[in-house]
Amino acid sequence: MPKAKKKSFLKTFFRVIAILLLIIILTVGTYVLYVIFQYKRIEDNQNISVNNNPTQLVQVGQEYSISTYNIGFGAYAQDFSFFMDKGETLDGKKLQGTGSVAKNEQTVNNNTNGAIETIKSQNVDFAFFQEVDVKATRSYKVNQYKAIQSNFENMASSISMNFHSAYLFYPLTSPHGKTDAGIVTLSKYKIDSAVRRSLPVDESFPTKFFDLDRCFQVTRLKVQDSDKELVLINIHMSAYDEGGKIRTKQLKMLNDILASEKQKDNYVIVGGDFNHDIAGSIGLWQTNRKKPDWVFVLGADDLTDGYRWVSSTNAPTCRSTDTKYIKNESYLVVLDGFICSQNIESIDIHNIDTDFMYSDHNPAKMTFKLKV
Repeated sequence: MPKAKKKSFLKTFFRVIAILLLIIILTVGTYVLYVIFQYKRIEDNQNISVNNNPTQLVQVGQEYSISTYNIGFGAYAQDFSFFMDKGETLDGKKLQGTGSVAKNEQTVNNNTNGAIETIKSQNVDFAFFQEVDVKATRSYKVNQYKAIQSNFENMASSISMNFHSAYLFYPLTSPHGKTDAGIVTLSKYKIDSAVRRSLPVDESFPTKFFDLDRCFQVTRLKVQDSDKELVLINIHMSAYDEGGKIRTKQLKMLNDILASEKQKDNYVIVGGDFNHDIAGSIGLWQTNRKKPDWVFVLGADDLTDGYRWVSSTNAPTCRSTDTKYIKNESYLVVLDGFICSQNIESIDIHNIDTDFMYSDHNPAKMTFKLKV
């Protein structure tokens, strides 16, 4: 090739490479700006609308039941693992989940319906759900909240959003996409008010763009022939909290509210996915894996005076998702249950063993009375 032609070819080649690099930089830069400008924390102290509110009031001395269930946006069939979950076997083999979206729409519908039927069969008076998608790429835009409402027509329903993200191209091989999701509270008894409270979260870059906008919902029910209220708090605390800084902040906020309700002598139940071991369940179930870093124990000392944990170890409520579910190998722990005030009599507490058919969680159910 003549020198002049070779020089012209190289000039054109490097010009094309420069243009391609510029296009990539502009595309990535535009996307980063899109994510940044789309990001905002959901409003704190937000009044939440209640649908299908009944008129019947709760009463002192009557027996009631309540459940809590993290349904994992319908993705977590037994063969699902999550790309953010890491683990290690006892002999040192590193494990890493792979999934970021549900296998397909049918899987989401099957898991959602299975979770709903599990709770319907318990005939509870109150029900908490976490990780309920309204419209999300990861769950093929299946409206799980609508499915819950249509299956619990005799119960009031409300949702507090705790995940409202831009389209996330992460992981690149199977993007998590855009998400609108929340925590759901159901009640057979009249709800006077429902308020969404924003929990402290990790505000560091880029974590805040990929994590949930954690919250809890404070639902108030008037107690018949009393000046007290039954206060139901549906919560989903943070996981993957290295150093426990966020845990400390979230517990302080929750405890401040619990202390305030104690001053009013209200009846209080907190239920949900605490994302920490609340039952002293470490080592109770057979596994070939080391305890994951995200498993931290919460105990009596972590609660303000006048409150106690109410949980069970009859079955685990969460499995590790560093691989698919493997019986006697996956790490198992109790993360789900309740906190009760002293004036709540807990008659029974047990976890409902679904063998993780519909979620990476099992539900917990408590029977209780409001003391005189």
